Amino acid sequence: MNEYELKIYHEIVLWKRKLLKKSPILQRVSKKAQGKINELIPAKAHQFITDSIKQMVKALLVGSYITTKKENRAGSSLMEKDKMAAEKLSFYRKTATLEGAGTGAGGIFLGLADFPLLLSIKMKYLSETATIYGFNPEKLEERIFILHVFSLAFSSDEKRLETFEVIENWEVRKQNYEDMDWQSFQQEYRDHIDFIKMLQLVPGIGAVVGAYANYNLLDSLGEVAMNCYRLRLLKRAPQPE
Repeated sequence: MNEYELKIYHEIVLWKRKLLKKSPILQRVSKKAQGKINELIPAKAHQFITDSIKQMVKALLVGSYITTKKENRAGSSLMEKDKMAAEKLSFYRKTATLEGAGTGAGGIFLGLADFPLLLSIKMKYLSETATIYGFNPEKLEERIFILHVFSLAFSSDEKRLETFEVIENWEVRKQNYEDMDWQSFQQEYRDHIDFIKMLQLVPGIGAVVGAYANYNLLDSLGEVAMNCYRLRLLKRAPQPE
């Protein structure tokens, strides 16, 4: 490892520690309450939502990697990749903020449109970030990895621990994955964003809430995505003593 890679290695150790810490008690109580509500929803309704999100995400991923520039990053150092990834995050964070403000100011119907629009921004961002770090999102295994990165950013304590273990050992674990657990994927994501997105539908504050929420959701996703891809690259390098 060179000096920069060693610095990032230590940053990832600290990030992992922060990531796997228990959520604040209010968030855990909210998660339990959401779980109780979900138990009241009929199984057919859950299946419909799961299938809808599955088809939407798969379509977005295909569209994202088709429109992603296939630039060769093989010669770039980790420092250069990180710089490009940070610039890409800044662009998509601004895009998501503007989108959240616009849909939040438009009342209930535009507020509801925010869900697929924000999801498409996130998937496009993840596809481009994968390419920057030298991974090809046209490959099935890389698309599944992208979904695990997404899940890691928007999940409960228990699921986050499980997902991080998969990501940390991806070269071994990827052999066991032909598809995602879509029921868990959509439920974790919905539980994570439901409250803040409901506030976005409130007249008078929707624009402010939408902009703030989307900025922070993209910011969280960016931190997770960059560190997951850094981790994969650094695991290939000689480890520090």
